[in-house]
Amino acid sequence: MGTRADFYVGRGPDAKWLGSIAWDGYPDGIPKPLLACTTVSGFRRSVANFLKDREDKTLPENGWPWPWETSSTTDFAYAFDGGMVHASYFGSAWFNPKRKMPDEPKGEKAIFPDMSKIKQRAKFGAHSGIIVIGAKL
Repeated sequence: MGTRADFYVGRGPDAKWLGSIAWDGYPDGIPKPLLACTTVSGFRRSVANFLKDREDKTLPENGWPWPWETSSTTDFAYAFDGGMVHASYFGSAWFNPKRKMPDEPKGEKAIFPDMSKIKQRAKFGAHSGIIVIGAKL
């Protein structure tokens, strides 16, 4: 399975979803300049450039890519808020993705927008992060 990631501007139920990837969504798989953004416009631009040529990307106009309703079930979520990028894994408390990932982030669990209002387009393929392996016995 892939390591999925969702990208947002803002945190909480009103955050704006920018897109998602199905592979290499852990902090070491995200470009360092994207994680170091200090402005909303810089973050938006960095996310757009990062997603541009990826076959595993899903943009908002393509619909929500996962069979779950919030990023609390996505491997990683990244959000620009308060002049920096924050990360959460599986809905954990937010942490700084430029530092070593804590075993258990301290603080309250992250809250995400309810994506059930967006058409879900969960399906197999490059966007899903699922690997299917068959063997002939």
